Amino acid sequence: MAEIETGVVVAGAGPTGLMLAYELALAGVETLVLEKLSQRVDQVKGGGIQPRTAELLESRGLLEPLLRRTTPQEPVGGHFAALPVPLDCTPWRTRHPFPIAIPQGEIEEVLEERASVAGARVLRGTAVSGVEPGDDAVVVTAEGLRARARYLVACDGGHSTVRKLLGLPFPGRPGTHEAVLADIRLSAVSPLVPRRRGHMSSLTRQAGGYWAMLVPLGGDRYRITFGRADQADIDRDTPVTPDEISAGLQAVYGDQTTLGTVDNASRFTDATRQLEQYRAGRVLFAGDAAHIYPPLGGQGLNLGIQDAFNLGWKLAATVQDRAPSGLLDSYHAERHPAAAQVLQHTSAQRVLAAPDPSEDVAALRAIFIDLLRLPDTNRHLAGLMSGLSLRYELPGDHPLTGQRTPDAALVTEAGPTRLSALFRSGHAVLLDLAGAVPDGLRLPPRVDLVRATCADDLGAAALLIRPDGYVRWAADGTACHDTLLPALAAGVAKTP
Repeated sequence: MAEIETGVVVAGAGPTGLMLAYELALAGVETLVLEKLSQRVDQVKGGGIQPRTAELLESRGLLEPLLRRTTPQEPVGGHFAALPVPLDCTPWRTRHPFPIAIPQGEIEEVLEERASVAGARVLRGTAVSGVEPGDDAVVVTAEGLRARARYLVACDGGHSTVRKLLGLPFPGRPGTHEAVLADIRLSAVSPLVPRRRGHMSSLTRQAGGYWAMLVPLGGDRYRITFGRADQADIDRDTPVTPDEISAGLQAVYGDQTTLGTVDNASRFTDATRQLEQYRAGRVLFAGDAAHIYPPLGGQGLNLGIQDAFNLGWKLAATVQDRAPSGLLDSYHAERHPAAAQVLQHTSAQRVLAAPDPSEDVAALRAIFIDLLRLPDTNRHLAGLMSGLSLRYELPGDHPLTGQRTPDAALVTEAGPTRLSALFRSGHAVLLDLAGAVPDGLRLPPRVDLVRATCADDLGAAALLIRPDGYVRWAADGTACHDTLLPALAAGVAKTP
């Protein structure tokens, strides 16, 4: 059996695990990714990137290669519970106000390629079979190898092997409804089949005891999600048959709609669960291994990638012994409430989106549609669903503390640039917009001082922005030295 020493082992090569591997490798941490599947599944699955995720990916130079792989789609706002009022993200000052349709397999391919180039090692067909946590390391056993690492991060999905090996409870609500998700090709279509990918409310139908959402992917390719109210209990691992898909298709879209081939298919439920703690000693959890919920509003892939952005720089600083006290524990403190909020609003959407609503729910839907047409309500829910309104509870009195920073246009000594371009290296940025930062200031490693002017009002004279794009510290005037040094030392990295 091969013996491997590494900084971090990541279990799972989905979007969360690969994003985390890239972040760690970018920081110079030796990273090993173990994936039980021998090859990537070419599945649309979580095929939507929300605006905040798009901003984060752009900050690492990862969005452009992904945009070349997008599914053709007219720009259209997101949705809440598939209600027929698009969510407007423009009040949140983002360059990416619309969800972006990219098949999950394409996202994984780009992330794996970039993580590998950065130095991460991805081993496929290597399922984790044992975890031995220790005081100063964790030993991970997989097929044909034993890896000793400083930390293990479980990104191995809702049925996490790591979570089960450690015997950790996964409290929450079990699923009450089951549905099928499949990538298919149609050999014939009726007039009921959507020809273009519009707002989610235009893609959902119900008939013949079924509900379905059929999304055109180009040519004869579609993604279908469907179920029925009287669905008998079926084991989640029972294969989805072409006959099962064809029956749902024809019930909702008519006999003229003919199934050609099934590229892939799986079952899912509306279960809602969340780990009580995202850290168990030297083992951490991210993505679906830490939280699951109904797939309403395109949250799953996005929440996992945002977990990785939050954890990556903190774990790298910890492994490299430059993290201030408590930095790694702040991952749970910040991301657990973020996921809890998603669990809450997906539960609300679950009621509003019920395919066969009661008279009371129908009345609630009508009122909610009216509320969504109010600008303040729409802005609130757009921020919630896009991730743009997320704010972390961080120490500090400035109103910008804990907020994301819009991707403003800047002018530096090197010329015009954008704020997002300053984060390609994964460093924190101390942005001085008014000569507020004194010369000769000793900065911790992986913190870049950038002096610039900005035509937009960012709301402060100087900002310390974390590698994940959230403001750790801000000041309005030039007398900021006394508050900046403690923020640097406690919130980003130790000064050597």
